[in-house]
Amino acid sequence: MSLFNVPTALLPTDPSPEWLSKGDNAWQLTAGTMVGLQSVPGLVILYGSIVKKKWAVNSCFMALFAFAAVLVCWVGWGYQMSFGSEKLLPFVGRPGLASLRASYLVEKAFAGKFPNATMIFFQFVFAAITLILIAGALLGRMNFFAWMMFVPIWLTCSYTVGAYSLWCPDGWLAKIGIIDYSGGYVIHLSSGVAGFTAAYWVI
Repeated sequence: MSLFNVPTALLPTDPSPEWLSKGDNAWQLTAGTMVGLQSVPGLVILYGSIVKKKWAVNSCFMALFAFAAVLVCWVGWGYQMSFGSEKLLPFVGRPGLASLRASYLVEKAFAGKFPNATMIFFQFVFAAITLILIAGALLGRMNFFAWMMFVPIWLTCSYTVGAYSLWCPDGWLAKIGIIDYSGGYVIHLSSGVAGFTAAYWVI
C-alpha cells in the first residue's frame, strides 16, 4: 500500500497520458502567450505611436497582418519545414499539412513533456514576432501590399532554414553542437539582418 493517494486529477488518462507534464505544458503555454502579447497588442501599439500620424494605421496593420499570416503559414507548412521529421534538404524540412492532423496535435512533441499542439503554438509566436521585428525597420517605407507578399516568402525561405538548422534535432548546425537556446540567431540576428537589408533596398 502506498504512503499517499495520488489525486484523481493527476492520474494518467487518454487526454492526459503518462508522458504529459501538466506543469511543463501550462508553463509552455503561458510563456508562448506572453510572447504573443508582446506582438499583439505590444508592438502594434508601439509601431503606431512612433511614426507620423499618416503612417500609424499602416504600421499597426503591418504588425497585425504579420501575426495573422504567420499563423496560417506556420500551421500549413512552416512548422513542418522547421521541426518536421521528414528532411527536404540538410538545412530545411519537407513542407506538409501534418500539423493539421488531429492525432498529431495530441502526440508527444520531439522535446519536453507536452504535446505537439503546445509546441506548434509556442514556436508560432516566436516566428510571428520575428517578422514583426523586421516590420519595425520598414515603418513608413514599405507598401502594405508588398509587405503582404514579403511575410510568407521570408518565413518560408529564411526563418524555417534557421529554425531547422539550429533547433531541429536533425539540423546540420544542431548536429555539430551549436546551441541557440534563446533565439539569438534564429530570431534576433535573422530579423536584425533582414530588417537592415530590407530597409536599405526600400529607401
